[in-house]
Amino acid sequence: MTYNSKLKDESIDKLFEAILLLETEEECYRFFEDICTVSEIKSLAQRLEVAKMLTQNKTYTVISNLTGASTATVSRVKRSLDYGAGGYHLILNRLSKKAD
Repeated sequence: MTYNSKLKDESIDKLFEAILLLETEEECYRFFEDICTVSEIKSLAQRLEVAKMLTQNKTYTVISNLTGASTATVSRVKRSLDYGAGGYHLILNRLSKKAD
């Protein structure tokens, strides 16, 4: 089954192909430090942590206090968890299995 993304275009395909070629955490650090700002990387990491906490039924206030994310960010992540493409659930499930 092929996913129909609203983002899909050739340049994004190439970006995702490049990401899929990364083999180690160090390679990820090197690539993302070159392609993103520190702030962008930290924002992505924060959103993933917010998603994890939302799936653990933590409140917006607790999540905001623990992560530093605004309640607006928490709300956007919640909306993606509930109505998005399923990417958060996919990766959180895989991370959970890896931790076991």
